[in-house]
Amino acid sequence: MALIKSISGIRGTIGGKPGKSLTPIDVVKFTTSYGAWILNKELGKKIIVGRDGRISGPMVRDLVVSTLIGMGFDVVDLGLSTTPTVEMAVKMENASGGIIITASHNPKEWNALKLLNNDGEFLNAAEGQWILDHAEKNEPVYAEVTKLGSATDNDTYIDKHIEVILKHPLVDVAAIKKMNYSVIVDAVNSTGALSVPPLLKALGVNNITVMNEEVTGHFAHNPEPLPENLAELCATVAKKNATLGIAVDPDVDRLCFVCEDGSLFGEEYTLVAIADYILSKKKGNTVSNLSSTRALKDVTEKHGGKYFPSAVGEVNVVKKMKEVEAVIGGEGNGGVIVPELHYGRDALIGIALFLTHLAKSGKTVKGLRSGYPSYFISKNKIELSEDVNVSKIFEEIRDKYKKYPINNEDGLRIDFENDWVHLRTSNTEPIIRIYAESANETTANNVAKRIMADIAEMMKNA
Repeated sequence: MALIKSISGIRGTIGGKPGKSLTPIDVVKFTTSYGAWILNKELGKKIIVGRDGRISGPMVRDLVVSTLIGMGFDVVDLGLSTTPTVEMAVKMENASGGIIITASHNPKEWNALKLLNNDGEFLNAAEGQWILDHAEKNEPVYAEVTKLGSATDNDTYIDKHIEVILKHPLVDVAAIKKMNYSVIVDAVNSTGALSVPPLLKALGVNNITVMNEEVTGHFAHNPEPLPENLAELCATVAKKNATLGIAVDPDVDRLCFVCEDGSLFGEEYTLVAIADYILSKKKGNTVSNLSSTRALKDVTEKHGGKYFPSAVGEVNVVKKMKEVEAVIGGEGNGGVIVPELHYGRDALIGIALFLTHLAKSGKTVKGLRSGYPSYFISKNKIELSEDVNVSKIFEEIRDKYKKYPINNEDGLRIDFENDWVHLRTSNTEPIIRIYAESANETTANNVAKRIMADIAEMMKNA
């Protein structure tokens, strides 16, 4: 059992003992502290709540809603929804904040409370820490009987979300409809089944096959949209001679595509392709995190823009996007952020922009992918013992490779002539993550191995 308390929310496995996993007591405790933060900021008393299709979703939703009512809040419950839909609803309802009940790509035994501010964006570090500190004090205060809040249901927001997407100036429904695409969707038994097919139909795609369509929370496979989890989707696309395949995670904020031959487009290239299209129509800057492919930088510079890296984490990407006025940003995990809609990863607007790009290019999905630089990212980790001084190791690595450009905004990223490596400690595990990228898989692996050997030697000498 696990309970991970971080500035970005509360995540844990269902069942077990309070404080050790995500039990009903923990749900109430942290919902209370979030409510206290809203009240302390005097943001108002309306909060949006939505959830993905997880088995534990109804139970957690009931606890969250009842707790907020008990604190005097008026709750708008979107029911089964998506993370980006809840984010947009906060702004559209002029609400005080929002709670998304989802553990994103984690397996079915997990759930979480993702916490939003009144802009429909994730809390920053200081705000998240305030909530964690309040929860530690364990001094909850609830409303008197005459000041209790209320709850209303509103299941219209996925439709409203789609309506806003259709109005985006770079979404071309006529161009998509003309191509008569056939699409296979893996909805992974969650709310992608309620949002992706209606979006596709609104975009003029009528030949749609949905896999894992029933919203049960019993995920047909590990729900993270990684290559090892998408074999069935790849095989189905090839077998049915479909135009493409689409995979989303349970809360529909991550997106990846499958080419017509069943090969993967590559989740790192979801953002790259969409940025290429946006930048061809609208000049500007881009942002992705330090562990994402350099292909975004290549595409950005091709269009005369400037690329900026950020620390890992959606809230850090958003912060950097605002600083540099980026026209598009996101993460290499298939997360696309289009600021005209909202500052959050949104698979739905990603689908609409990708299909428009594909239609206007006149290419197959495989043909579109072949037009981008091909890089390979080697992902590795080193386990740490309690006595390891990571700061000292990073200092020694920085000194050894000081002749190369180094970014220490989030761990260490070293840019060699043709390759890069990023080292950072995990927020949830005693490990150092080592990501290396090169145009060649063997080279990427060798770059990572070289740095890992350096770290091992330094740990030994220490």
